[in-house]
Amino acid sequence: MNSTFRVGNLFGIPFYLHPSWFLVLALVTWDYGRFLAASFPALGPLSPWVLGLVTALLLFASVLAHELGHSWVAIKQGIDVKSITLFLFGGLANLDKESKTPAEAFWVAIAGPLVSIILFALLTTIGATLPIAGPIAAIVGMLAYINLALALFNLIPGLPLDGGNILKAIVWKITGNPYKGTLFASRVGQLLGAIAIISGFVGNFWNILIGWFLWQNAGQSAQSAKVQNELAGLTAADAVTPDSPIVSEHLSIREFANDYIIGKTPWARFLVTGEAGQLVGAIAADDIKNIPTSHWPEVQVKELIQPINFSTAVQPDQSLLEVATLLEQLKVQELPVIRDNGVLVGLIEKSGIIRLLQTRSEAKPA
Repeated sequence: MNSTFRVGNLFGIPFYLHPSWFLVLALVTWDYGRFLAASFPALGPLSPWVLGLVTALLLFASVLAHELGHSWVAIKQGIDVKSITLFLFGGLANLDKESKTPAEAFWVAIAGPLVSIILFALLTTIGATLPIAGPIAAIVGMLAYINLALALFNLIPGLPLDGGNILKAIVWKITGNPYKGTLFASRVGQLLGAIAIISGFVGNFWNILIGWFLWQNAGQSAQSAKVQNELAGLTAADAVTPDSPIVSEHLSIREFANDYIIGKTPWARFLVTGEAGQLVGAIAADDIKNIPTSHWPEVQVKELIQPINFSTAVQPDQSLLEVATLLEQLKVQELPVIRDNGVLVGLIEKSGIIRLLQTRSEAKPA
């Protein structure tokens, strides 16, 4: 999330706060502090507000426990948790990747509500069995109610809520397609968001904010699912850059300049292939300036080859979704596409994938 700031680690997971968290902290402190002051006059002028702040912090501790539930199950599945962020509408565990199966996705989604239900049961038991009374009993009862509400709210079957992820897993299991699950759960989330927004105009203003949150995030999930589904149906070969900057190591500098640089696409760097078409290195277009033009016919490209710094390569039949994910993980703009026999097919660029999707989108009938 934008504008978040890190406050530490929780079990090795980076923990962030969004500025909107402080707004809710202040509102809950004020609202519950007023309740305690009115219900328990003996507390005096300061204690209700201190207890209101403690209640607000415990509320967010409950939200944090909810997100840790998701995170723990994800980690057990070998999924890294990039961060946990608390914000206006609760919390968000940012996972490195999706679960591999619908069953695993279901358990990641249900883990948060289960933690909230366990906390509700625990707090309810404490309130009913321990000899507590007055404001402490009120706070325990409030936290129990909050955890139950947190579980029930998140079980609403629309993305980006946990119930939406549960619905996504169910549709994924039925259809065998995770993107259809995401798209269906996103549409339900948008519908619920629209209903909440409409109800907010004749009722609670918070419904408008919650509805907008659901609508916006569900829409983003739907768009992401469409893109992922399309990428999954394409291969790296489909997105190889036309006329990729590839030259043979046996070309003379004169041939290289005439055929690939002068009046051509201004590539800054070219991949160099050996006798069998395998990738052997790279040459920068500007490097030929270090060679006197009179020597260009005699000097070959292989004499200016530089080591190439690609940490990995992709195969032509590899899913374009996997390639796009790899580009993001490696934080690079391009990767070479190489066959099993080592022959270089071409270059695949992040911008080329975007252009391919745009072209296909424009070609589809309206």
